[in-house]
Amino acid sequence: MDIYKEVTDRIIAQMENGIIPWEKPWIACGKAVSHATGKAYSLLNQMLLGRPGEYLTFKQCQEAGGRVRKGEKAHMVVFWKWIETEDEETGEKKEVPFLRYYNVFHIDQCEGVTAKHTHEVRFPDGAEVLEAAQEIVYDYLGREGVKLTHSEGDRAFYRPATDEVVLPIRKQFISTAEYYSTVFHELTHSTGHPSRLNRLNRPSFFGTEDYSKEELVAEIGAAALVNHVGLETDHSFRNSAAYVQNWLQVLKDDKRFIVSAAGKAEKAVNLILGSAD
Repeated sequence: MDIYKEVTDRIIAQMENGIIPWEKPWIACGKAVSHATGKAYSLLNQMLLGRPGEYLTFKQCQEAGGRVRKGEKAHMVVFWKWIETEDEETGEKKEVPFLRYYNVFHIDQCEGVTAKHTHEVRFPDGAEVLEAAQEIVYDYLGREGVKLTHSEGDRAFYRPATDEVVLPIRKQFISTAEYYSTVFHELTHSTGHPSRLNRLNRPSFFGTEDYSKEELVAEIGAAALVNHVGLETDHSFRNSAAYVQNWLQVLKDDKRFIVSAAGKAEKAVNLILGSAD
């Protein structure tokens, strides 16, 4: 049986029923917010801080009756401040943006301060460990030298520059099938590294044709691997079809791209399973 043809045929059949809503397979852990105001930081600062929760400056910590633990390192946040300037020749005044920064500490780095705006996230039962799937993951990581990092947050991605897969922590996932589907999706991306199958040999940006095609490859690879280890559920497969449908719309719903992606996914899966030619 050609598993890739079967997977793609079933995905197409699902899509024939209309638009399928995609559901995020993990529970988000919230955002980084100011302890003083409760407001969320900008997207750029969310990325710089890298962890949800409340943050405060050294002075704010002292004013709240607490103290920063000895040896703790501060995190930088940036903001734009508008500065008025005057043209020396014309005398014209105008405001220009000037990037400033200040240092903050996560509330966990402080003593004597209680969170005011964030609450503990209640996770579902989370994902269980499936030995058959874990063996595939660990074997591939060890053989290819790919790094896998779990971090409490709201993002799952593969970073080619560091050859690293970053995932939310296991207990954030709504099911075991969805956890391993996400792992396999990102591992399939990693097979495109220039040192492997060389699919990621040029920069591509979110929403572009190249980016969309790579997402098709990764999701078909993930669906095949989830099927391979016997984890597929109706919900996990439907979510894969929804994900493929989202990216296929960028490609003007041309289902021929699924066939092309399936061929690349087969090579990726073979590499992950250690059965590449």
